[in-house]
Amino acid sequence: MRRLSLRARLLLLTAGLLLTGLTLVSAVVSDQLERFQLDRLDGQLRSMTELISRAAGPPPAENPAVRPDLLDPALELFGTPYVVYLDAGGAVAGSLHSSRAGGATLPSSGTLRTVPTDGTAVDLSAADGSQRWRAVARPAARWGGTVVSAAPLAETDATITQLRVSSLVAGAGLLVALTAAGWFALGRGLRPLRRIEHTAAAIAGGDLTRRVPVLAPPGTEIGHLAASLNTMLGQLEEAFAARAASEARMRTFVADVSHELRTPLFGIKGSTELYRMGALPEASDVDEAMRRIDREATRLTALTEDLLLLAQLDEAPEEQLDRAPMDLRTLAGDARQDLRALDPSRPVSLTGPGGVGAPGPAPVDGDEARLRQVVTNLAGNAAAHTPPGTPVRIGVGTAAGRAVLEVVDEGPGMTAEQADRVFNRFYRADRSRSRSGGANAGLGLPIARSLARAHGGDVELETALGEGACFRLALPLPARD
Repeated sequence: MRRLSLRARLLLLTAGLLLTGLTLVSAVVSDQLERFQLDRLDGQLRSMTELISRAAGPPPAENPAVRPDLLDPALELFGTPYVVYLDAGGAVAGSLHSSRAGGATLPSSGTLRTVPTDGTAVDLSAADGSQRWRAVARPAARWGGTVVSAAPLAETDATITQLRVSSLVAGAGLLVALTAAGWFALGRGLRPLRRIEHTAAAIAGGDLTRRVPVLAPPGTEIGHLAASLNTMLGQLEEAFAARAASEARMRTFVADVSHELRTPLFGIKGSTELYRMGALPEASDVDEAMRRIDREATRLTALTEDLLLLAQLDEAPEEQLDRAPMDLRTLAGDARQDLRALDPSRPVSLTGPGGVGAPGPAPVDGDEARLRQVVTNLAGNAAAHTPPGTPVRIGVGTAAGRAVLEVVDEGPGMTAEQADRVFNRFYRADRSRSRSGGANAGLGLPIARSLARAHGGDVELETALGEGACFRLALPLPARD
């Protein structure tokens, strides 16, 4: 069975509550009106009965001297169309009744005897059952009998019936009118939810840029809902974009790793195939092939260790460090000697940060072996990507509340696009540059930045095309006791 819409369910609930309310109000009003009319009639009957019960005696059962033209107005004045005198044995000793009430429409004598004489009003039925009567009885004061006063309830019943019919008709009309108004009001009130539904459908179809429009003031429930949904949608779009970027990086990473591993593996396999085919007849050829295999195996080992280190730094960077107090001046001096050993013609100067003054103290709480690896990578990058003889400056000291070691070269520099990607894994600004000994696989700078961030710092780059490059290792100073 198809479930009803929210609009229909709300309308049915509202209509049901309205119908219940109208029914209760109609029942209470009709009951109060009936009680009021009965109380008024009972008061008239008690007054009439009390007055007649003190009279001298009952009139004869058949009294032709009574004139209907005088009796009817008198009885109507007291609101008692029927008065009966019962003797001590319960027989009718006399009666007075309006000319409009007579015969079978009057209560029978048998029912009159059942009326209690304490003044309590009771309901009686007409002899022919055509209508109801209200009766009150009192004992006579001057003779041994009972006086019973009765009045028909036809007018009261007609009034109550008319009230109930009017309430039913008016309530039905009001219910129909309010139900129609509620249908349109609910449609207008739920319109923002339909727009939210359409937005959600568009997003489910793949349009992650869609947002819920401003449907209501921010302080309303719909406004809060729209704001919360837009915040959630923004986070979802960012999450999907991050996932897509991560997948793209993973595909690039896998392709680059495959390429980097395939090159040395092909060299090793090619050398072994030449040996197996007997294409290396001389001992010198075999020695050369073994040297090639050893070189490619060294590249594979270095690449594997770099990949393992990156994976460990991604998973738990702090666990890869063995911290101890140290000073970056030691690493700066060693880097200066390494650059001079690689290229004796290259001028290498040692200064303070920014090239100002002499080298200053740069105390840090770090892993010396890992930080030495960072500085070695930065110095090797300067040596590999600048022409021989290009001056290099190594600055060390403290700046802006941090320990700083910077490697500055006067080489060709990089474009903004290259600078943005230089810390990406396996990225090489010049892919045509030959690699030797496992170097230039595109992992040196990513490893350097990961190690720096594991220490709570970073590796920063300032460069421009034709203006050289400045790689700056910045680490937090040790906390003072």
